[in-house]
Amino acid sequence: MAHHQSAKKRIRQTEARRLHNRYYAKTTRNAVKALRNTSEKEAASAMYPKVVAMLDKLAKRNIIHKNKASNLKSRLALHINKLA
Repeated sequence: MAHHQSAKKRIRQTEARRLHNRYYAKTTRNAVKALRNTSEKEAASAMYPKVVAMLDKLAKRNIIHKNKASNLKSRLALHINKLA
């Protein structure tokens, strides 16, 4: 266990940040899943910009890697284009 005051504070900060990041990452994963499960092109096209913004925000804050965000956005765009 940490003995220095600064180390104790760092532990508190890290835990708070981890929970915050986990919430936003899970919310984004659920949005991606919802978009993938959508079978209507109009609904998927309406959801796409919001999901892309969420992915970009996570990548900007290094919660997910920027290449992972790019791959997810690309796959979602392909999914939307395949819908009739």
